[in-house]
Amino acid sequence: MAVKSFNNITPTVPVTAFVDTSAVLYGDITLGEDVSVWPLVAARGDVNHIRIGDRSNVQDGTVLHVTRKGESNPDGYPLLIGKDVTVGHKAMLHGCTIGDRVLVGMGAIVLDGAIIEDDVILGAGSLVPPGKTLESGFLYVGSPAKQARPLNDKERAFLAVSAENYVKLKNEYLNQE
Repeated sequence: MAVKSFNNITPTVPVTAFVDTSAVLYGDITLGEDVSVWPLVAARGDVNHIRIGDRSNVQDGTVLHVTRKGESNPDGYPLLIGKDVTVGHKAMLHGCTIGDRVLVGMGAIVLDGAIIEDDVILGAGSLVPPGKTLESGFLYVGSPAKQARPLNDKERAFLAVSAENYVKLKNEYLNQE
């Protein structure tokens, strides 16, 4: 795996995490337990920090980045991903906050200062504009993302199952190394 220091800060990757050899992680990044980072993920914690919670997975081709601290925004925007989150293939998460048990659909884009609360499904290809909050318990779709409907019980249960499936898969990969 390409885990690289930036400004003398090296990503923290626990032994229970899986990072594919083609993924690149730079700088101030901390992965939780049982996290998986799949092929061709680019994550740069260079001008702010990235935190990924336990049992979350970041799928192939995803870009993770942050926003620099500055006069107009003293804290900048770190990238915070909660626990049991599934980030679909080729998503782009930039300086946003993702709650627990969230599914970010393939190709979705979530921009600076946006917040996705717990228990949300964001549909594939959706765009969450800067500063927008997606309320817990709903499906959001579109560009810009709009609340489509409440999640049903089966969908809510699937959020944790999706994360658990990726924990099992990353364990299979780790056992082959």
